[in-house]
Amino acid sequence: MSGLPDPRLPSGPLADAWHRTRETSPLISPLRKSQIDILVVGTGLAGASTAATLAQQGYRVTVLSFHDSPRRAHSVAAQGGINAARAVAVDGDSISRLFSDTLKGGDFRAREAGCQRLAEISSCIIDQCVAQGVPFAREYGGSLATRSFGGALVSRTFYARGQTGQQLLYGAYQALMRQVELGRVRLLTRRDVLELITIDGVARGVVARHLLSGELEVHTAQTVLLCSGGYSNVYFLSTNALKSNASAIWRAHRKGALFANPCFTQIHPTCIPSGDAFQSKLTLMSESLRNDGRIWLPKRAGDQRPANEIPEEERDYFLERMYPTYGNMTPRDVASRRARELCNAGHGVGPGGRSVYLDLNDAIAKEGRDTIAARYGNLMTMYERISGDDPYQKPMRIYPAPHYTMGGLWVDYQLMSSIPGLFVLGEANYSEHGANRLGASALMQGLADGYFIAPSTVTSWLAGHTGKPIQEDHPACREALDSTETRIDSLLNCKGNIPVDSFHRDLGAVMINHCGISRDAEGLKRGLQDVAALAERFQHEVRVPGETNGPNAELEKALRVSDFFGLADLMLRDALAREESCGAHFREEHQSEEGEALRDDANFAHIAAWEHNADGAPIRHTEPLQFTSLKPSTRSYK
Repeated sequence: MSGLPDPRLPSGPLADAWHRTRETSPLISPLRKSQIDILVVGTGLAGASTAATLAQQGYRVTVLSFHDSPRRAHSVAAQGGINAARAVAVDGDSISRLFSDTLKGGDFRAREAGCQRLAEISSCIIDQCVAQGVPFAREYGGSLATRSFGGALVSRTFYARGQTGQQLLYGAYQALMRQVELGRVRLLTRRDVLELITIDGVARGVVARHLLSGELEVHTAQTVLLCSGGYSNVYFLSTNALKSNASAIWRAHRKGALFANPCFTQIHPTCIPSGDAFQSKLTLMSESLRNDGRIWLPKRAGDQRPANEIPEEERDYFLERMYPTYGNMTPRDVASRRARELCNAGHGVGPGGRSVYLDLNDAIAKEGRDTIAARYGNLMTMYERISGDDPYQKPMRIYPAPHYTMGGLWVDYQLMSSIPGLFVLGEANYSEHGANRLGASALMQGLADGYFIAPSTVTSWLAGHTGKPIQEDHPACREALDSTETRIDSLLNCKGNIPVDSFHRDLGAVMINHCGISRDAEGLKRGLQDVAALAERFQHEVRVPGETNGPNAELEKALRVSDFFGLADLMLRDALAREESCGAHFREEHQSEEGEALRDDANFAHIAAWEHNADGAPIRHTEPLQFTSLKPSTRSYK
C-alpha cells in the first residue's frame, strides 16, 4: 500500500454535507438490485439494521451470525439509553450541541464531518425505532422521556428502563426476520468468520466455520459488510460477552484493511468489581445510575467502616468536588482515572480496596423507593443477584473495567475500509467517537450506520463496482480455505498442556497493567515484550482438545486468542507511538499540573492507521484532522 486512501470527506459547509452527499450519489435500479449479493457479518444493532434495510431496498442479503439467534448479539446488553438531538424545549438541545459534545468528548480526535452527520441523523433513529414499537420510557403526558449521560449538560438520552439495547435490538431483529420471511435475507447462524476473501484487491467473501458441524464454508458476494463489534475482550476481564471477539476485523486487517487508533479503548467507571480469581466476565452497571447516584469514598485512607456508618462529613464526593459543573456526570475516561487514583492512594473500599461507592440513598430518600425502582429496577435486581447486597439499603460497590473500543478498522466517510468493497459498521470501525465515546452514543452510531448511512453508501459504491458473481471454487476462495484449515490443524496438533483460558488471562493482565486506564513508555515497552513471549509460548504449549469435526468450544477460544496476541501487540505499539494524552489514552508523561490529559495538537492531531506488514513491524500511516466548525480547545469538565 502506497499510503492512506482518500477519506472522501465532503467539501463545503458541514451543515448540509451529508444531504449533498446523498443527493449526488449514484443509484441502482430495483431490477438490478435483485441480482446483487451482499454479505453481512454480525447481527447486533449495526448488522441487523443494515441487513434489514438493504434487503428492503431489494438486494439479496446473506447474514452470518456467531449466535444461535440474532437476539443474542452483544448489543442486547446495552443498558442506559441512546442519544439524540430532538430539541427538547427544557434543555434547548440541538444538532450543533450534540455535534460539539461528541467532538469535544472524543478530545478532538475524530472527523468533524462524521460527528456532524451522526448528530444530524440521531433524531431520525428515534423516529425509526418508535415506528418499530420500541417501548421508550414516556412522561405522564405521553412525550418521550430523557435522562442525562456523562459529558453533556442536557438530557438527550432516550431509554427503555435499563434495557435499551435489548429493546432496540429486538426492533432491528423484527425488521430483519420480516425480510427473512419474505425470502430476501438468508440468515445463517452459528458461523464463526475466520478469513476474508479478496479477489484483485476487492473484498468478495469470507471463510466461516460452522460451530456445530465444524465444516468450513465459503460465502461470496459483490460486497462484504463487517458488523462484528469491538475487541475489549483482549483484556480477558471486560464487560463484553464471553464470545465477543475481534477475529473478523483482525483477519481483514491481515488482508490489508488499515486498523485505526487501536489503543483508543474505553474503561467504564461503573462496573461490578471482580469477585474471585476464577471470574471470566465483568458486569456493567449503567452510567444512567449516575443521574441519581452519587460516587464517593471515605476521606480517611484505610477507613474500613461499613458505608452506612461513615457520616456525611467524612465522605468525599470526589467527582462533585473536582468537577463541580458536571459532577457525577463527568465523561467515563475522567471518572475512571480519578476513581483509580484515589483507590491507589488507599481510599478504596471492599476487598483489596479496589472499589468506590455509587450511592442512591439520597435519591431514594427524596423521591421514594418506588420511583427509583421504576427507573432502575432491573439494574438494582441484577446488582443484588451478583453481589448479594441490597442496593436500596447500602451503596453499590463499583470499579472501572474495560468496556468499549473506539479504535477499529479505518473507514472513509462512506464507511468503506482501505479494501475496496469492504464496509465496516458500528463498533468494528473507527469513526465518530475519537479518543473517548460519550455514554449512550454507541447505540446511536450502530443504528445510524445500519439504518441510514451504509444503505446509501453501499449502493453508491455498487453502482460502479458490482463485478461478476464469484464461484466458491475460485482460486482465491480455495487459498483462503486452505490457509484456514492449516491454521486450525496447527492448533489441534499442538501437544501442550496449558489451557487456552490460562493464556488469555495472562494476556489480559499484561494489557490492563500496561495499556489500561493509564500508560507510560516503560510499561508499554515491557508489555510488548510480555505479549511476544506469551504468543511464542502459546504456539508450543497450548492444549486444544477435541477435533475439528463437530462442536469444539476450546478450538473457538484458541482461534480468537491467537488473534488477540496480534491485536494486543498493535495496541501497545499504537499507544507507544502516540506521545500525548487524549481522551481514554492517558500517557503518564503527558499530563497537566492538575493531572488532566495533555494533548499535543501540533504533532498528533491525526488518525493513526496501521498497515499489516507480513515481513516485519506494522507500518503507521496518518490522516490529518481538520477542524473548521469547532476549533480544538482544552477539554475541561470543571
